[in-house]
Amino acid sequence: MMSEQRRQELSDILRPVAPPRELHDVYTDDQRERLLNVVREYGPWKTIIAQEFASFEELIATMSGSAPEGTDFSSFVSPTFRGYLANYSATLYPDIHDCFYNEKFLDLAKSYWNADYAKPQMMLFNINGPCCNFDPGHLDTPSFRGVRYENSPTWLCATMAKSGLFKDYLIKMAQVITWFSRDEGSGFTYWPDGPLKEPKRLMPPVYNRGVLVQNELLMHRGEANGPVDQQRPAGLTFDTRFAGDPADRDYWLLKNDDQVIARHHTDELRFLVHWSAEVFSDYAELKQNMEGRDNLTHEQAIDMLIKDVRSKGIEIEPPTDPLRDGVFIQTLSAAYDIGRPAIYPEDAPVSAFSQAA
Repeated sequence: MMSEQRRQELSDILRPVAPPRELHDVYTDDQRERLLNVVREYGPWKTIIAQEFASFEELIATMSGSAPEGTDFSSFVSPTFRGYLANYSATLYPDIHDCFYNEKFLDLAKSYWNADYAKPQMMLFNINGPCCNFDPGHLDTPSFRGVRYENSPTWLCATMAKSGLFKDYLIKMAQVITWFSRDEGSGFTYWPDGPLKEPKRLMPPVYNRGVLVQNELLMHRGEANGPVDQQRPAGLTFDTRFAGDPADRDYWLLKNDDQVIARHHTDELRFLVHWSAEVFSDYAELKQNMEGRDNLTHEQAIDMLIKDVRSKGIEIEPPTDPLRDGVFIQTLSAAYDIGRPAIYPEDAPVSAFSQAA
């Protein structure tokens, strides 16, 4: 059993460099339409959970708190879909060049960290119609010099962030996260002072509103939206896809192969656009990062975690494949898991699993 002192120590690690800043009128109408058109023209798109995690243990390692009894990997599938708009500092779709190479966003990222340099790194979208949210709170995937989200399992990067052992290797990041949702009850919950303290909330509706954040060290969660009886459509699976309705540009389909399990109007969507930049305090830090000096390896990171866990009196042995071994992942995750955030907004609870059956 983790002591309250230890829980508080770990909670204090999960605090961003500065409180999130609320943003308004983030994109122009033209930019929004071009972003949405990428979703329309280049689908279909997979669920988030189907893209990001290879096992149940990997999923739980990124979240706050253990899984409710009786749940498994499939229990966490929600009708939220994802696609990448840019990666490796390159836009993947020329139509949204100005959205990714965005001078306004770069200035925001630098000001957030009081830094001299920034470069856009990644841009993605999440999209859904009415949708449950079982996530009690999570961190976005951080990157460290040598151990990055592009070359490492999500669970490892998340555990490294939660441990607080790798601050000297953490790559400074800033995100501009924007929502287009007309739902009157669905906002964004976050814990700027750590998950054991009071949460704050970006209040709905969140249409063309957003936040400037460091989401890798900010416990946060999106909120469920739409009518409860439509939030988890019958037939939803890992293989469900999201696509524009070829018969009507104002509608969107959830499909299992050729079977349509749900159809939603654009006004029913919750469309999130996540822009992320790497930030460098000065030229020396920029040069160090770009030259790859003093980088971590996976082996070094795993070794540091094992030594720290053993120092806490927890028995752990490295397996043959530490990046994929479920028992090993679960043991490391538990060592830094303080459980769910202490408080949730009354109007934004975690979706009940009983509603998802």
